[in-house]
Amino acid sequence: MQRRFVLAAVAGLALTLPFATPFAHAQQPGERALRLSTTTSTENSGLLTYLLPSFEAKHGIKVNVISVGTGKALELGRNGDVDLTLVHARQLEDKFVLDGWGVDRRDVMYNDFIVVGPSADPARVKGDRNVISAFRKIAGANVRFISRGDNSGTDVMEKGYWQQAGAKPSGSNYVSAGLGMGEVLNMAAEMNAYTLTDRATYGAYKARTGLAIVVEGDRRMFNPYGIIAVNPDRHKGVNYRGAKLLIDWITSPEAQAKIAAFRPAGEQLFFPSAQR
Repeated sequence: MQRRFVLAAVAGLALTLPFATPFAHAQQPGERALRLSTTTSTENSGLLTYLLPSFEAKHGIKVNVISVGTGKALELGRNGDVDLTLVHARQLEDKFVLDGWGVDRRDVMYNDFIVVGPSADPARVKGDRNVISAFRKIAGANVRFISRGDNSGTDVMEKGYWQQAGAKPSGSNYVSAGLGMGEVLNMAAEMNAYTLTDRATYGAYKARTGLAIVVEGDRRMFNPYGIIAVNPDRHKGVNYRGAKLLIDWITSPEAQAKIAAFRPAGEQLFFPSAQR
């Protein structure tokens, strides 16, 4: 009789464990919210507003998002001002990890860069699938180009294209804005200018700017995103436990499926790329 009672108690405990497991990951007493630095594209597109509530509900951890260019996002990580970062400049990401500031880097997703400009296309670049050739044409035409100028992932790519093109717009035809992607798209619309943008932010601003896609499809415009935890050995105060939970979640089949399903106006803006 006593043996049957013990077995029944063990069986009852086993039945409750699957329901208890999620609460083991809940925010601990005194544990502060996660601080995530990220690019303006993940914020402006609405992706994080769509994704993060699922993580917060599952793990009971609030995520505070700081949306800046990739360069600034990584700087916040180096300073220990955030717990993790989600960015899109692989060379800068690799250096961040190599220098010991970041750990546990994972691929998350990708999309692509595009060149947008006035629908009249005064530089005559529409349909060119060679981004370097298109940049040369823009440099040689009497047209304006608006640059992010903020050491973001987009800014790094743009500067590389000009270097490969061996030319750049001169004088007032080249405007270094020092602003986020949304503001730059608005400026390009107001100034009848061209700019380089990620496809996701363009999708969010297309209706209000009226800018047209003029160059797309070059393999050199591939735009991968990675997530990195700030190294707790460098900054003891970071919430590494929470950061690791978010990294594991955003690269999980559940979150990767949600990224693929994010289709504002019916267009897929990000493509999952996490390797399990």
